[in-house]
Amino acid sequence: MEQNAQSDQSSSETLSFKSELRQVLHLITHSLYSHKEVFFRELLSNASDAIDKARFNSLDNEALAGDDRDWKIRVTADKTAGTLTISDNGIGMTRSEIVENLGTIAKSGTRAFIDQLKTVEAAQRPELIGQFGVGFYSAFMVADRVRAVSRALGASEAVAWESDGQGEFTIQGAEREGRGTDVILYLKETEKDFLDTWRIRNLVKQFSDFIEHPIVMAVETKNGESAKTEDETLNSRMALWLRSKQDITQNEYESFYHQISSDFDSPAKVLHIHAEGSISFKALLFLPKRKSWDLQLGETKGGPRLYINRVLIQDPCEALLPQWLRFVKGVVDCPDLPLNVSRETLQQNPLVDKIQKNLTKQVMKALEELKTDDRAAFEALFRELGQFIKEGIARDYERREAIADLLLFEHVNGEPGHLIALGEYLDAIKEPQNEIYHLCGEDRAALAANPCLEAFRHLNWDVLLLTDPMDPFVMPSLTEFKGKALKAADRHAPEMPEARRQLEEATQAYRPLLDCLKSKLTTLRDVRLSTRMKESAACLVAAEDAMDPRVEQLMARIGQGHGASPRVLELNPEHPTVKALFNRYQASPDDPIIEQYGHFLADQALIAEGSRLPNPAAFLARVNEMAAKLI
Repeated sequence: MEQNAQSDQSSSETLSFKSELRQVLHLITHSLYSHKEVFFRELLSNASDAIDKARFNSLDNEALAGDDRDWKIRVTADKTAGTLTISDNGIGMTRSEIVENLGTIAKSGTRAFIDQLKTVEAAQRPELIGQFGVGFYSAFMVADRVRAVSRALGASEAVAWESDGQGEFTIQGAEREGRGTDVILYLKETEKDFLDTWRIRNLVKQFSDFIEHPIVMAVETKNGESAKTEDETLNSRMALWLRSKQDITQNEYESFYHQISSDFDSPAKVLHIHAEGSISFKALLFLPKRKSWDLQLGETKGGPRLYINRVLIQDPCEALLPQWLRFVKGVVDCPDLPLNVSRETLQQNPLVDKIQKNLTKQVMKALEELKTDDRAAFEALFRELGQFIKEGIARDYERREAIADLLLFEHVNGEPGHLIALGEYLDAIKEPQNEIYHLCGEDRAALAANPCLEAFRHLNWDVLLLTDPMDPFVMPSLTEFKGKALKAADRHAPEMPEARRQLEEATQAYRPLLDCLKSKLTTLRDVRLSTRMKESAACLVAAEDAMDPRVEQLMARIGQGHGASPRVLELNPEHPTVKALFNRYQASPDDPIIEQYGHFLADQALIAEGSRLPNPAAFLARVNEMAAKLI
C-alpha cells in the first residue's frame, strides 16, 4: 500500500489503491457486469453479510452487540443532494479493516470470514453472500464518488472512506451513531433515476426480495392536505424454500407462485426439494397449468431463478433444467455453486450438472405422479404444455423413453378428445399386432377418415392421431417404445401374410396398368396396389425414405429444402372403380380416359386425406367431362 500522507486515527490520509486500480476499476465499471442495476444487489448483499457477521460474533458476547438488535438495512434517497445511501447496523469496520477491505481489489472481508468459520460448527455459521470482494466497486458504474462511513462492532469511533475510483482514496475519522456502515453514492447525472421510489422498490423485489433482514425506506404518504413519513419494508423476506414443508400452507405456496410467475391461477403441482449430500441445495418448483405469457410469445428461454443465500443471481437460469422443461417455474438456492467474478453467470462445473439431473428427475417424477393420481389435471396440463414435453423426445436422448411415457395422443378407437398414453396403447393391443402405429395431420376428423386407416379399422387395430404441429418433427426421433417399433400408418400397412400373398399375385396382373399410370402421372413417385384400403379406391402415402410432407412444406416456407417429395399413389384392386379401369386398360391401352381416371384417383386421394388440390380447376374440368360422358 502506497501512503501519500501519514496521520493519527482522527486525521485524514490519502492512499493509493493496489493492483493497478485504474485498469481494474475500468474493467469492473464497464465490462464486468452486464447490467448496471446489479450494484444495488451487491451493496444490499454486503449489508446483509455485515449483519450476519455481527449476529454471529455477538453469540459469545451479547454485550458486544449492545441494545441494538433490530437488525435491518436502510435505503435513503436524497434527491436534493443526489445521493443514494445503503446503511446497515452490522459488524462495521475499523480503520485498518476499511483500508484492507476497500483499498484492495478482490480483498473480501467475507472471504476471510468464511476461512475463519471453517473450524466452527456448520449449524452456527451464518450464510454469507460475498465471495470475490469486487461487488462494492460496482457502485462506480452509477456514482462519480462513493463514501463509506463505518463503525466497528465494539468500537467507540467511526472511520470514513471516500474515493472517485480514479486510483486513490482518503481515510479520516468520522461520526456515526452506533455500529454498522453507511455506503453513500453520489450519483452521476445520468443515473438519478435510481433515486425514484418506484425504481428502488422494483430493484429490491428483483434482486433482494428474499434477504433475511428487512430492507426499509422512509416513504411519505399523503392523506388530504396532511402528510406523514413512515418506514416501508421493501422486501417480502418470504424465502419459503428455506422453510420446512410441514410449516408451509397451500395458500402460502400459491401466493409465492403468484409472486414469481405472474400467473394468477394456482399451480398444477408443487415440488419442495431439500437436497443433501455431495451437493446441497434447496428448490421450490411449480408445474403450471398453462403457458406463461413469455412462452406464448415464442420466448425460448426459461428455467427457475437461481439464488445464492437468498440473493438473485440469474433469472431465468437455463442451466438448471433442460430446455424442454423451460415451462417449470420456481427458485433454486445453492451456496456452493461457482460463479464468475461478477456473480451473474455460472461457471462450467460438475455441480451444475448434478443439480440439473436431480431437478429433472424430480420434475419428471412429479409429472408421472400427476398423470397417475389426477389424470384430468395432467391432461389439462398436457394440452397446454405438451409441445414442450414432446420437444424432450428430440433433445433429451438419455430420458427419451421416460419422456415418451408422459405423452398423450388422440386415437382411432377413442372418442374425439379422448387421450391415450403409449403404455395404455400397448396394454390394449393383441396378437398379431406387434407395433405402435400413428398418423400425422392437421385435423382429427380428417385423419380418422383417411383411407390409409381402413385396414387398421377392419382389424380393430388402434392408430394414434397426431395433430400437434410438433408431431412430424418429434416422432422420427422416437423409433420404439418398450421394445415395440413405432410406425407411420401412411407408410406401413398392417403385416398380414395372407394379404401379402394376394397382393403379390394381383400386382403381377396389374403391372401393365400400373406402369402406364406411372408414366402418365409424372408428379408421383410410384403407383402400386395396396391392401390397406377396404372401402376407398385410392390413397396417397409417403415413401419410406421420404420426410413427412408437413415438415417438407414448412422447410420450404423458410427457404430450406425443395417442398414436398413426390408421393406414392396406392390403388385398391378390390374396388369397382379400379377394376373397371383395369378392364378398360386391357380392352384399349391407348384410351385417353386411362390417364384422365388416373389423375382423378390421385386428386380424390388428396381430398380424402384432407389436403388441398394443387389445381382445383383441372379437377373440376375432369369431373365435369366424365359426368357428361356418363350422362
